[in-house]
Amino acid sequence: MNFDFTTCESIRMSQSVDKTGLRTLAVVTKADRSPDGLLEKVTADDVSIGLGYVCVRNRIGDESYEEARVEEQKLFESHALLSKIDKSIVGIPVLAQKLVHVQAMIISKTLPDIVKKINDKLDNSLKELEVLPANLSSSADAMSAFMQIVSLSRDSLRKILLTGDFEEYPDESQMHCTARLVDMLNSYASELQNCPESNATRDFLKDEIKVLEEAKFISLPNFMPRTAFRTLLQRKVRGISHMPTNFVDSVWSYMETVVISVLNRHSANYYQLQVSTRRAAEHLIAKKKKSSLQHVIKVLEMENHTDYTCNPEYLQEYNKLMSEREEFLEEVLDDDNIIFKMNLKGVGGINFYHLRNYDINVLSQAFDLKARLIAYWKIVLRRLIDVIALHLMLSINELVNVDLQKEICNEVGGSIESLLEESPSISGKREKLSRSVKVLRESKETVAKIMDSIGVYGDK
Repeated sequence: MNFDFTTCESIRMSQSVDKTGLRTLAVVTKADRSPDGLLEKVTADDVSIGLGYVCVRNRIGDESYEEARVEEQKLFESHALLSKIDKSIVGIPVLAQKLVHVQAMIISKTLPDIVKKINDKLDNSLKELEVLPANLSSSADAMSAFMQIVSLSRDSLRKILLTGDFEEYPDESQMHCTARLVDMLNSYASELQNCPESNATRDFLKDEIKVLEEAKFISLPNFMPRTAFRTLLQRKVRGISHMPTNFVDSVWSYMETVVISVLNRHSANYYQLQVSTRRAAEHLIAKKKKSSLQHVIKVLEMENHTDYTCNPEYLQEYNKLMSEREEFLEEVLDDDNIIFKMNLKGVGGINFYHLRNYDINVLSQAFDLKARLIAYWKIVLRRLIDVIALHLMLSINELVNVDLQKEICNEVGGSIESLLEESPSISGKREKLSRSVKVLRESKETVAKIMDSIGVYGDK
């Protein structure tokens, strides 16, 4: 063997991966072949061997392992030069012990990370097992699980639909239902207030004059025919009748999405139950929508049938408008007026060129009719918004607190156990997680024993 350690090929190879030499253990083989200077070499350590040297004698010919160890022991005890080398760095048994020690140290550094990974995976598996539905073994268990799902669903709906608590859906704006319902109501109100029927300045007095001409009857002069007011009012109501029905339809379509989403979340582990609860929700929402549409039709029929209000704002608005009638008539009939525009308080800017050729009595009566319509239409719009909003909120409240549970129970009937049977995917997942937990616990115990044995070995 070449004992010039600085030029030894194996030393150079080790230095390429361990530049400091701290992780290198040098094994001097065939020490019996070249004993001269070996003591000085391993003592001087010219090449920085961090884990030290071990000198060994290789087996010769057909020697058995036991025979080789006996000869090795004799060699390092009796050889004139080799016997001087410290017994702690000679022999295969010493090498084996050092290798075991090195391996133990390496393992001991990696074990904490292994233990952490095992613990993390075990915790995750246990958590997944915990969230899986209980394996129902009796009718009582099935009924209890069913009632809990219904109760949790109702509690969630009560929060997001009635109290405005959306903690269960912090990042899902579509499930912040009280806010979304207000948005829908505001949009409906805006549509009503900005529709052509609510525009009091368009073709100012034109419709009123035409209706008054057709509603004339033999009577005292300037006597306001009620049929003229009713005709224009009914025309306006017919013109906006699609808006409340569209609003109600959109609200219940939104409600269907919300209710089904909540039911699906709470019955996620039972596919057959999901199907049944979805069907129940669809049936219930359809009935609610039909009831609301019937209510809207009744409200519109009431507005068509009778013109009445006890709201004092009607007379206040009417009197305010009538206070400007004289000024309006003067502007219209002034032959020197070339602007043909005027701003009426509470109405806005109007053009009146088309009114120049009408008689003052016609204009006066038409203005009176217009003032009544403007004042009363505000009351009608407010009723169409408030009454329908109150009806919807009552219907939603009944849905959450009474109707939903009843509808689901009617849909499910006596088949609760079959609806709550564990699906193959859930049972497969449960079995897989159980096996994983078992293996991880066994691994944890094994690693703990290894760490204990390393600790005992280190103490020695």
